[in-house]
Amino acid sequence: MPVRFATVGASLGGAIGAIVGLVIGLYAYAPTAPFAAVELGIPAAVAGAIVGLIAAATTTANRRIRRRHASSS
Repeated sequence: MPVRFATVGASLGGAIGAIVGLVIGLYAYAPTAPFAAVELGIPAAVAGAIVGLIAAATTTANRRIRRRHASSS
């Protein structure tokens, strides 16, 4: 499960970062827009993966706590 959450977070973060980088790059100086997309897309993908891992860890911990709480009652 953590890998799935991290993959989804990285994909979404990278896509959003690349689109924002492309728009900013086209506005600033069009010939270098693809480089701006990469410069913003890669860090956004890493940040998305980290957020995805944190979400997966939180979800897994909550499920384990609920399962133990339900079995002890």
